[in-house]
Amino acid sequence: MLNERAQILLKTLIERYIEEGQPVGSRALSHYSGLELSSASIRNVMADLEGLGFVESPHTSAGRIPTAKGYRFFVDSLLVVKPLEQQEIEQLGENLLPDNPARLISSASHLLSELTSFAGVVIAPRRDAMAFRHIEFLKLSEKRILLIIVTSNGDVQNRIIFTEKAYSASELTEASNFLTQNYTGLTLNEIHRRVKDELHQLRQNVSELMSAAIEASAKSDLEEACVISGEHNLIQVQDLSMNLGSLKKLFDLFEKKTALLQLLDASRSAQGVQIFIGNESGLLDECSIVTAPYGVEGRVVGTLAVVGPKRMAYERVIPIVDITAKLLSGALSHH
Repeated sequence: MLNERAQILLKTLIERYIEEGQPVGSRALSHYSGLELSSASIRNVMADLEGLGFVESPHTSAGRIPTAKGYRFFVDSLLVVKPLEQQEIEQLGENLLPDNPARLISSASHLLSELTSFAGVVIAPRRDAMAFRHIEFLKLSEKRILLIIVTSNGDVQNRIIFTEKAYSASELTEASNFLTQNYTGLTLNEIHRRVKDELHQLRQNVSELMSAAIEASAKSDLEEACVISGEHNLIQVQDLSMNLGSLKKLFDLFEKKTALLQLLDASRSAQGVQIFIGNESGLLDECSIVTAPYGVEGRVVGTLAVVGPKRMAYERVIPIVDITAKLLSGALSHH
């Protein structure tokens, strides 16, 4: 545990470093902290904080900078989040009006990037996680079927299903009608579980078609699942641009997306905003990721995030991510 004096100095150091991007010395800490301490006393506290792993001294300066552990303590215990102004919230809402779901996802990603000057990421709802209001199977060839799903938010999804046996047009119509009449409002996975539990051999065709639909949905294209805006902003971030190796890793992450998808997908169960600082994400030591889940009609269906340097204005980024998630949920629910 840090005493009050140490907490004030650590908070001051991190706020100055976030603001200026330069190691913070004892003179600046004395000026901005409001504490009446000698430079020697401040240096002693800084030495203690360094020994605890909250700050470190770059070789080129007598000042200190926060470590990932320091940022974590700051975010968890010292940070005062600044709520967005009502005018800012209204402007956000005007850009996230009920619309085509794909356009809403893209707009949210762009807004996150524009408002933070970092990268905005939105994981689109997984196809098997969206409740549907209509499902249809159409025969394309002997063992190839077009699956058409209209989700509860009006999104139309088309997938090709390859089956082991040939189905007649009447069998496909029967399966379509049965699923739409009996399971509207559930997700594909929920339907599949209930189909397995409830249907007898008479409905074997329905069960087999649902298994094929689940498999096809699980193979949805990564380009559709993950929308990223503003990657180029990070080139302008001094903390990242000074290390070309880090930049290359970051852009490889954005290009391949799989690891980012896994992290954000794991964040779906979180209550509200989550913050991954440095290596906490398991992805990049130099970056922080601020995430929040969003939903449709109370059901969590995806995650959005801001990816930026550890030296970010958390007090502003956190409410931007939080409010954007809530507005996106509202727009998708009212579509």
